[in-house]
Amino acid sequence: MKNKIIFLAILTTLIFTTAYSQNSNYRSLLPERIMDEIIGEASGETAMAHIIEMGAYNHNRPASEYSGNFFETDYVVAKLHEYGLEDIVINRYPGGTYWDGISGELWEVSPGLSKLADYHDLTAMLASGSTNTDVEADLVWVGTGSEEEIMKAGVEGKIILTSDSPASVHNTAIKNGALGIVSFSSPRPLKVDIAIPITGISGRGSTADKLTFGFFLPPREGHILRDRLLRGEKIRVHARVQSQMLDYQLEVPECVIKGTEPDAGEIILTAHLFEGFVKQGANDNLSGSAAILEVARMLKSMIDDGIIERPLRSIRFIWVPEFSGTIPWVQEHMSLMDKTLCNINLDMVGLKLSDSNSFLCLQRTTYGNAHYLNDVMENYYEYVGITNREGLAISGRGGYLKRIVAPSGSDDPFYFRIDDHYGASDHEVFNDPAVGVPGVMMITWPDLYYHTSRDRADKCDPTQMKRVCVITAAAAYTIADAENEMGLKIGAEVLGNASERIGAQLRRAVDMLYNSEKETFNENYKKGRNYIKAASLNEEATIESIIEIGLSDPAEFIASNRLALGNIAENIYKSYDWYAVELASARGIMKPSYVLTREEMDAEKMVPVITSKMKNAGYGASRSFMREAGDLANKYPVNSRVDTNEILRLSNGDNSVYEIKILLDGQMKDGETQLSDIVNTVKILKEKGYLMF
Repeated sequence: MKNKIIFLAILTTLIFTTAYSQNSNYRSLLPERIMDEIIGEASGETAMAHIIEMGAYNHNRPASEYSGNFFETDYVVAKLHEYGLEDIVINRYPGGTYWDGISGELWEVSPGLSKLADYHDLTAMLASGSTNTDVEADLVWVGTGSEEEIMKAGVEGKIILTSDSPASVHNTAIKNGALGIVSFSSPRPLKVDIAIPITGISGRGSTADKLTFGFFLPPREGHILRDRLLRGEKIRVHARVQSQMLDYQLEVPECVIKGTEPDAGEIILTAHLFEGFVKQGANDNLSGSAAILEVARMLKSMIDDGIIERPLRSIRFIWVPEFSGTIPWVQEHMSLMDKTLCNINLDMVGLKLSDSNSFLCLQRTTYGNAHYLNDVMENYYEYVGITNREGLAISGRGGYLKRIVAPSGSDDPFYFRIDDHYGASDHEVFNDPAVGVPGVMMITWPDLYYHTSRDRADKCDPTQMKRVCVITAAAAYTIADAENEMGLKIGAEVLGNASERIGAQLRRAVDMLYNSEKETFNENYKKGRNYIKAASLNEEATIESIIEIGLSDPAEFIASNRLALGNIAENIYKSYDWYAVELASARGIMKPSYVLTREEMDAEKMVPVITSKMKNAGYGASRSFMREAGDLANKYPVNSRVDTNEILRLSNGDNSVYEIKILLDGQMKDGETQLSDIVNTVKILKEKGYLMF
């Protein structure tokens, strides 16, 4: 074992010296034969057809769907049965009441007669929350809808025209007697000049004797009306709206590809099938829903045909209402969460990338949920990226090395990014400290059509969908079937990437030090060293996460890789220290030193770990902990914003409170969290019974 550790340490040094160089050799964790089969099986055309079938256009949802199954639910379930998937169920959870538009028209009645907006033409033209009305009134321009502009315009008994969103101006306008709102607000009017945001007024301010409504116009049409009013023209309009409130249930279709060992754990793939029930976005997020539907078909077909073995672990697929359906599903399946290895969440993955100057981004886990899933995903992103771009060092003049292109799709290169953690989608439910399942998100960004009437199927690309399905299927199967040999291979993948990620913190630290003033030089030197340490701690935790795969000798695996990571970090520290000393000397500054303060030394002695009470608190409970601190807030004052969720995730019995500060700061783009605020947060959580140390 000693010789193996020494060899690995030497190898690691070599890896570090070459890791950041360009590598034109494509490679995958799975054997090339399996990758070829996955690529051949993946149908971007089928995935695209799902998007078209479920959301070719934004339409009024029939009221009957609220009392039965929603169309998208029935579509997914029918396809799952057609594909022969297992354990197909529709989970149902309490919903509530939801606004449903029936009709809505806005007409100019004077000086001319013309229809300005019609819900049946384009449902986005009627703001959700609009209430029943039939009113004729003058149209008045109020600019951006500030209180000053509204007061100056004199809106009582009139319908206002604004360039801002109805939700922003609604309360002020209605308070001053306006009857309703017409808006030509648009998130990106210079790039998509006819896009209408899919949003509403939520009925705020409406009462039985003060019914309100909102209409949207495309910016190009709104500008015409605005200019006519600014020229002094008097325009009178007639608005008619019919709507209703309907009861609904949350629906979560689900299926499973069963593993050969039921107790070995699961991988869960998610996509939100619903984001409310008015918006039916093609990229957001019928594309993600279509992709995991195609991945389910692919893997089931390949297993049935004997192309791949049935995996050791189960792969579960769930289609959810965003957050509102994921939360109760996870809460109901907390016992399953204890043996779930990871979550791959697909949210907005189908965009034709070149049209929006977009990338397929991988949003990694935080340091608090360090996991090898990040490196498995990155492996397949790079595989598709290298094989689907031309380069003299890659393919000479021979085109793509391995074409992953759909018959009717684009022939674009694969543009991708591996990014830091970002929440705001269903993987955050899994990443919650009470749930404890590491989750990543795949997403195309930027998206010019995000949350607008232009998010239609024609903006999606069958080639992009094929590539997404290849990456997702390969990553899910790799983890689902991983045992000792694949675990060792993933370990090498993590180690190779670790040298680059820790090296990135060296560059960050050096840049900060270079831009330091004399007064902040030593302070920034210490921060820079902590950036390197944070990355090193994260890589150690990532390596340790591989143990769950089932290695034949986990103790040797951890010891070897810890030594290797230690050597990487040590080399980085030496390089950084040398640079700092040389720079200080060149500037006539005292040699920098890394010395802990008394507060930092005390924080080093505190090593928190979450309790069973925290585990049993359920999703989202941690958001209220600090608000409900009571008298403890005076005893342990917290004077700035702290990331309580990440503190809890990092409280795993391995990290001291001082290391938690280092890990928090290492993930911040700039600034830092005050140690005293972290210490007091931990003390509050301890007294409330959520942490112990």
